[in-house]
Amino acid sequence: MSAGAAPGSRFQRYLLPGFAFKAVVIGGGYATGRELVEFFLPAGAWGGVYAMAAATALWSLVCMLTFVLAQALRSFDYRSFFQRLLGPLWWTFELAYLALLIVLLAVFGAAAGAIGQAVFGWPPLAGAMCLVAAIAAVVSFGNESVERVFKWVSFFLYGVYALFAALALSAFGDRIQAAFAAPAAPAAGWLGDGLTYAGYNLVGAVVILPVARHFAGRRDAAVAGLLAGPLAMLPALAFFVCMVGFQDQIADAALPSDYLLQRLGLPWFHALFQLMVFAALLESGAGAVHAINERAAAAWRARRGREWPPRARLALAAALLLGSVFLADRFGLVALIASGYRGLSYLLLAVYVLPLLTRGVWLLRRRDPAPATAAPSLPSHR
Repeated sequence: MSAGAAPGSRFQRYLLPGFAFKAVVIGGGYATGRELVEFFLPAGAWGGVYAMAAATALWSLVCMLTFVLAQALRSFDYRSFFQRLLGPLWWTFELAYLALLIVLLAVFGAAAGAIGQAVFGWPPLAGAMCLVAAIAAVVSFGNESVERVFKWVSFFLYGVYALFAALALSAFGDRIQAAFAAPAAPAAGWLGDGLTYAGYNLVGAVVILPVARHFAGRRDAAVAGLLAGPLAMLPALAFFVCMVGFQDQIADAALPSDYLLQRLGLPWFHALFQLMVFAALLESGAGAVHAINERAAAAWRARRGREWPPRARLALAAALLLGSVFLADRFGLVALIASGYRGLSYLLLAVYVLPLLTRGVWLLRRRDPAPATAAPSLPSHR
């Protein structure tokens, strides 16, 4: 948004950032329920809810500080943001993010391949290529295209999860009620599990910085950040409520969602849910790749004085996606990096969250943290 330009609509200023944050963090593990089983179910029904509340609070805090700082600094891509936050060490975030991105995109491709195989009987590569083509098409047209995906996929996703909860309560609500009525105290580790889950997803807040250009001021950024946590966790809460009636049965299930869908016995809804998972993979992949595209576009704009063309966005996205799906798995990079996944998460916390809570807060307390020059205008790709 150029200097003097009108701010975005209320939807763009308050809800879109939360939708975008949800889009990045949901991925395949959240959408299929595997992450929810691992991090929340061991604490029991109420313990899982408490852990979700802790994760939501941390998400909201970090999103709020990130959005407020980005708006104050007029930094709407992660490169410019970390140049101000980390100075000459800004590249440490980019290296960690690129390593994480390879793993995420490879996992998304594998999940899409599994969906294509389960629903249509395709070979796994076919489903992965469908996802690659869809993500590349979305990100090649820039901010507006990606934001439309965040918006409409979010409505679809929330609707499917709401319907899932309604059907589950109708079919086995007695089991869910019994789980919440059980006198057992929540497991002691619920707080640690909630914060751990929130921690390795916090990178989503800085990945979606392009949406910060819609804010009119710090109040918009703060409100959007506070809303982002609940908006991202709401589908997980609905899903978790459905799960607690079958805690023992799904503890080791690779796809907890499939177990519950089979209990419902509704083939049409099973297919609808699989489509929703594919849409979730699409918006997660689009959000992650779009962050790289916007970083490259900002550098191009600064050096060349003109906007990055759609074909360049498409080429970079295709290279990232195809490289992640093929090369990473072929040469064992996924296994190599995944073995250090927790270490990558800690590194991201060290180069992002810790500086945000220290130097970032200091920058916000300065009298005039924003640079004197106006923010560059962003193109409208249609």
